[in-house]
Amino acid sequence: MVKRITSSVLSVMIVVLILFMGACSQSTVPSQTPIPSPSQNSSTTPINPTWTPPLKIEQPVLPSITEVVAKVKPSVVAINVKVVTYDIFNRPTQVEGAGSGWIVDKDGYIVTNNHVVEGADSLTVTLSDGSKFSAESIKTDPLTDLAVIKIDAHNLPALDIGDSSQIGIGDWVVAVGNALGMGISATSGIVSALDVSLSESADQTIHGLIQTDAAINPGNSGGPLVNMAGEVIGIDSIKIAQVGVEGMGYAISINEAMPIIKGLINTGYIVRPWLGIGLATVNKMVASFYNLAVDTGVLVTQVTPGGPADKAGLKAGDVITAIDSEEVASAGDLVQLINSYEVGQKVEITFWRGQTKNSVSLTLGESPPPGS
Repeated sequence: MVKRITSSVLSVMIVVLILFMGACSQSTVPSQTPIPSPSQNSSTTPINPTWTPPLKIEQPVLPSITEVVAKVKPSVVAINVKVVTYDIFNRPTQVEGAGSGWIVDKDGYIVTNNHVVEGADSLTVTLSDGSKFSAESIKTDPLTDLAVIKIDAHNLPALDIGDSSQIGIGDWVVAVGNALGMGISATSGIVSALDVSLSESADQTIHGLIQTDAAINPGNSGGPLVNMAGEVIGIDSIKIAQVGVEGMGYAISINEAMPIIKGLINTGYIVRPWLGIGLATVNKMVASFYNLAVDTGVLVTQVTPGGPADKAGLKAGDVITAIDSEEVASAGDLVQLINSYEVGQKVEITFWRGQTKNSVSLTLGESPPPGS
């Protein structure tokens, strides 16, 4: 009896064990979803039936400036000046400065900025071959910050003149000059803006400037800004030197500069319409100090005897507020407006004398040679 029970229990345990192992084997094998064959999906419509692989885009190649520099560099010169200044005890001190220039004519005419040569007691021009020359003459036009130096040399490599009206924002340009007074070097960049006007002083605004991100450092002033054909399209002149400002240099456009350059070479000075007065911009402080009737306009500081303003009856202390009904708020405004007229043209001047508003008609004269 005991053997039968034992045998039965053993049989039951074996059956239970077999069932348990079967259940475990089923739980450890993950169920699998059949992967359809390609033939099963052949009728499936793609999401974008018109899609095609993108075309390979060629990466732009930056221009090489090697040939440009090789063409331009022999025509760029280093300019070194010495200026005598005086300290508070009236003791003379000699200060040295450096700038750049470029050969505009094979017979020794070199273009630079007025501020490079202004006040120079001595000036040395160093050509690309290392030869040095003293200036025979220096002709300047402070209003446009341009100057022409004449040296005793001939058969020099003059640069080709371009057309600044043909350049556009994004065009590549190269600035070549005597950066930091360390010899002729080149930087490249693009044209960032065109026809920019900047004030160099209260009485001077330069117009028609080309803005570029090509590095323009001290010593570059007067050097050429050229296009990729090696043609001069600008004259490096101004750099904005402020904390946080990068890549904002300016060049005088060659189309604005060439008439001035030719005038300096041919006559030694620039003939412009002339009033024959000294100017100062009126603001609230000036108006309060001189007890003026208006706090904007142009104060007449002096009148040239026999000049157009003198003949018309203007006097020192008058405040000009308009020319031909166009308001002038600063000395720079007045100069720019007068330069838009022709010598011999009549203009109507609106001005205040004391507390009275007046107007007078005068004929613009011809500006006299410097120093006359």
